[in-house]
Amino acid sequence: MKAVTWQGRRSLSVEDVPDPSIQEPTDAIVRITSTAICGSDLHLYEVLGPYMHKGDVIGHEPMGIVEEVGSGVHRLKKGDRVVVPFNISCGHCYMCNLGLQSQCETTQVKAKGSGAALFGYSELYGSVPGGQAQYLRVPFADYGPVKVDSDAPDERYLFLSDILPTAWQAVEYANVPEGGTLAVLGLGPVGQFVTRIGLHKGFRVIGVDPVPERRAMAESRGVETLDYSSDVSGKVREETLGRGPDAVVDAVGMEAHGSPVASFLHRAVSLLPDKPAQVAMETMSVDRLAALHTAVDMVRRGGTISLSGVYGGQADPMPLMTMFDKQIQLRMGQCNVRSWMDDLLPLVEDDADPLGVMNLVTHTGGLDEAPALYEKFQKKQDGCIKVVRSPDGGTGIPDAYARCFPPVTPMTEPEM
Repeated sequence: MKAVTWQGRRSLSVEDVPDPSIQEPTDAIVRITSTAICGSDLHLYEVLGPYMHKGDVIGHEPMGIVEEVGSGVHRLKKGDRVVVPFNISCGHCYMCNLGLQSQCETTQVKAKGSGAALFGYSELYGSVPGGQAQYLRVPFADYGPVKVDSDAPDERYLFLSDILPTAWQAVEYANVPEGGTLAVLGLGPVGQFVTRIGLHKGFRVIGVDPVPERRAMAESRGVETLDYSSDVSGKVREETLGRGPDAVVDAVGMEAHGSPVASFLHRAVSLLPDKPAQVAMETMSVDRLAALHTAVDMVRRGGTISLSGVYGGQADPMPLMTMFDKQIQLRMGQCNVRSWMDDLLPLVEDDADPLGVMNLVTHTGGLDEAPALYEKFQKKQDGCIKVVRSPDGGTGIPDAYARCFPPVTPMTEPEM
């Protein structure tokens, strides 16, 4: 089969790799019909290379058709249409029973001290082949995959694999009071959904991002937006009676713009051999913390910061005196995808599309276009916000995007 493979820092290629096969009775093989590039895939592309191996199959936002099931799979059959959550969980361990599927004790990558295994996301999370391919082996198939009975387009359901439940969890963790104000740092795909979910829940939402297209997309949904600048916290406080928002979601993570020292460290670490680079990642402060420090400064006293952006450093400096003095609550973690399905499926299947799942994709293409699309997504060229690919191809901007979101002038400003 064809698959998108990691070859080195900022280097991907589409290669012929062996077809997956049933390895355990609880496995299923899924023929992929759609898969997306996630913002956290860019961390593999740029920062987390020391944990990648040449030829690794990447991708963790897939859906498709069941082609084969193991003898221990009873809930699915050949021909079923499914969305595959990015974290691999058993559904019956202590953590899964708590609704913490991202901490599944059956699939925890204990050799790395990490939580549940993830599709296509480095040796930190099990080196499990990912979904940017024609076929995918899915462990624990009686629990993980979400069955889709509708014949609606893939885009309606695809984002249940990761970014929609990730955004939902971020808002739930933000603990915004009724009628309160939520600020969102970073208006990439997850940040866009965070703003939409906040509006759906009746909050006032302020989005912050340096990229005009991203602000324009959020504004088209009714979000107040601000450009990112050194005094953005003060501007938000001016808009919130001088207090700051009740909660801030950091939807940016480790590669935030505005942290030149950490940016230099990213580049320096990437030049080291893998083992020394891993030691550096695990013992140094290598995250760009501009967004997180902005969140600490911006949120009101007694407020909550919710982290959905991925961080990877082990010695990141944090302003603990300020955090303690302001009585800030901090919540974070990989999304527990299965925990939010009962909340999200009715919204996704609502023809009114209250969360705008049909109004997010800006670019589509086939697997062969993956290297170019990754570069375009990372550099935010041509208004690129969300990329969806089909193994069968497809190009251009989807009709749903063209109808709902008028084009804007392409820019190439960096993310926060």
